[in-house]
Amino acid sequence: MENLLTTNNVWMMICTALVFFMHLGFAFLEIGLTRKKNAINILFKNVFIITSGLLLYALMGFNLMYPGEFNGFLGFAGFGLQAPVAGGTLDLAYNSGYTYWTDFLFQGMFAATAATIVSGAVAERMKLLPFMIFTIIYVGLVYPIAGSWKWGGGFLDEMGFYDFAGSTLVHSVGGWAAIVAIALLGARIGKFRADGSLGAIPGHNIPLAMAGVIILWLGWFGFNGGSVLSADPSATSLVLVTTCLAAAAGGVCASMLSTFLYKNMDLTMFLNGILGGLVGITAGADVMSPGDAIAIGAIAGCIIVLGVSLIDRIRLDDPVGAVAVHLICGIWGTLAVGIFGAKAGWTQFLAQLGGVATYALFCTGSAFIIIYSLKKTMGIRVSQQEELDGLDTHEHGMEAYEEGLDATYADLSVEHSR
Repeated sequence: MENLLTTNNVWMMICTALVFFMHLGFAFLEIGLTRKKNAINILFKNVFIITSGLLLYALMGFNLMYPGEFNGFLGFAGFGLQAPVAGGTLDLAYNSGYTYWTDFLFQGMFAATAATIVSGAVAERMKLLPFMIFTIIYVGLVYPIAGSWKWGGGFLDEMGFYDFAGSTLVHSVGGWAAIVAIALLGARIGKFRADGSLGAIPGHNIPLAMAGVIILWLGWFGFNGGSVLSADPSATSLVLVTTCLAAAAGGVCASMLSTFLYKNMDLTMFLNGILGGLVGITAGADVMSPGDAIAIGAIAGCIIVLGVSLIDRIRLDDPVGAVAVHLICGIWGTLAVGIFGAKAGWTQFLAQLGGVATYALFCTGSAFIIIYSLKKTMGIRVSQQEELDGLDTHEHGMEAYEEGLDATYADLSVEHSR
């Protein structure tokens, strides 16, 4: 029995490390798909999200999300981390074979992801301080309260709503905030021309964006694999298989549809298709067959292409495709639980639909109140000149890349010749 507890706990800690590694993937993806003059700003936001997110989750988020006995809507188990003890040692029976501390850290890694989704959507034009304030409120209060309704044993859990690893609880929660934020912010200069045409603003480092996606795919082994909450060999291996197959199908189908519609093989659409497949399978990775996973991922890949086009058509500017990937595919993956797999059926589908609607109302309402209040009080958008120059020099006083690198090498060459 003791060996089983140790095995489960070690597996959960490995998964925690993999989810932590995902934050590097998000950072690479975001800076790769945006311009180099804003790279420091994006990196700063990503570091702030993970550091502040963990502290907020330790202070109150964990106990808001898992309050124990509560009314199903709002509960709070107190400030700080207070592990249950038995005879002076940690009570391993508190969870299914892993410690309270491991539970906190694993769930804390999830908490920061919701704000990271928003970071990419608002890139290149949102002031840093308002974004930091938004992150504190959204990660500290909104995310854990929303999470308690399902994962904390709240009213949606009692209604039968199912979300294995967070298609809605993590990805759509972040996605709803992202669409509110970009609507209130407005588009980047040059994104939409006066004649109604679309202006291309290409990312500055696509290889870095690809590295980010591969890191995220690897991290998803912990994101979904750890959500089994044990090292059970049959359950974890099935989850990893469905996760990988959905990712592969999402990438292939996004690439095929994009090539058919636009007559070019767009790598960024291929990459976002992979992420769409991952988000889509996350809600039901443990209850799907390999065939179900391929179907869910394939549909998610098609949704990515159509979703990105839709966002452009309604004149919203999403530099990294966060809304299509995390919100739209998150909704699809959540509803897919009622269509495919072991839980398929009308009753389950309606429960899934009710959960999606509940989170849509709560998250859009909360995000609007926070961001609109910031817009009216301190402003949320940088000045035109700051946007044109880049946020790195104005917000941080530094640049990610040395502009005079070639000149420097030339100077060194001259010195060497002397």
